[in-house]
Amino acid sequence: MTFETVHVGLVGREYDVLIGPDLIATAGARIADMLTVKKVAIVTDENVAGLHLATLQASLDAAGVAHSALTLPAGESTKRWPEFTKTVEWLLEQKVERNGLVIALGGGVIGDLVGFAASVLRRGVRFVQIPTSLLAQVDSSVGGKTGINTDQGKNLVGAFHQPSLVLADTSILSTLTERDFLAGYGEVVKYGLLGDAAFFDWLEVNAPKMAAGDMDARVYAVKRSVEMKAEIVMRDETEQGDRALLNLGHTFCHALEKATGYSDRLLHGEGVAIGCALAFELSSRMGLCSQEDPSRVRAHLREMGMKTDVTDIPGDLPDAEALLTLMGQDKKVLDGKLRFILARGIGQAFVTSDVPREAVLSVLNDALRG
Repeated sequence: MTFETVHVGLVGREYDVLIGPDLIATAGARIADMLTVKKVAIVTDENVAGLHLATLQASLDAAGVAHSALTLPAGESTKRWPEFTKTVEWLLEQKVERNGLVIALGGGVIGDLVGFAASVLRRGVRFVQIPTSLLAQVDSSVGGKTGINTDQGKNLVGAFHQPSLVLADTSILSTLTERDFLAGYGEVVKYGLLGDAAFFDWLEVNAPKMAAGDMDARVYAVKRSVEMKAEIVMRDETEQGDRALLNLGHTFCHALEKATGYSDRLLHGEGVAIGCALAFELSSRMGLCSQEDPSRVRAHLREMGMKTDVTDIPGDLPDAEALLTLMGQDKKVLDGKLRFILARGIGQAFVTSDVPREAVLSVLNDALRG
């Protein structure tokens, strides 16, 4: 099976996203063509290294590219100052020059952290994203948002730094646990909900096949998601307007993630799925869309076996007032007002700051009661 290509046409910062099976095994030749000095630095995590690092290294060896690798601990807690500092120091030790190249081999945590490190190293070096999770393939590897988490919240320190190439190898999705795959699917379904009702229709029919391993369905779902993200990023690279649409479900999600301590109680994509359901519920209560829309969203998420409601999160959660306070820490606060992405229907999302506090509290209170 051949691969698909989505071009991200940012003037002066153009790059291609390649989507298809076995791209890691053939990565060396593509990366060699980008180099003046045949040498790269790879940053990955312990889980991914055990599964995919040897394949990438063999591919680089075959292309005559020298390489060194740094392996970080796996998990969201890696996306913080200590590992960021360690990564930058290591890249300097590897003598990565201004025209050098760094490879981020991993999921969203590695992609975000390594992209941020590349953005500040020598005031900006090139990097290649090789996303190894569904969530990273459809979302975090494309668009140039990089960053780390702090005690104050998620992704509050970072930079916009576009990759030079993205290799989304769909064959490695089979190495994901079912939970990780479905968490990534939370970001896939988001694209249909925010701007492409026909894609959501397609997912209702084909997503079960995709989850079961159908490669054609996987390639199409990743490609359509990346196309939609690329279109929005090209319109609004630094999130002054339209790009905020990509945060459908995220205002709720980030508050729930903070409430659960960024732990395995709630994976990011699971929070996005619950957040999308809550955003549609809020939209329905405000009279923006029909009650059938949130019901349809929930029905599809349930059919996929995903977390759908706040009550699906294990353990205790703060009350609605406390969750609303956590939302106030979100990056989407503008002039002290919470920006929500709401919807006039499936595929018709829009950004607004005109949301009554009482409406949000009502949705949260009912969600917590189940």
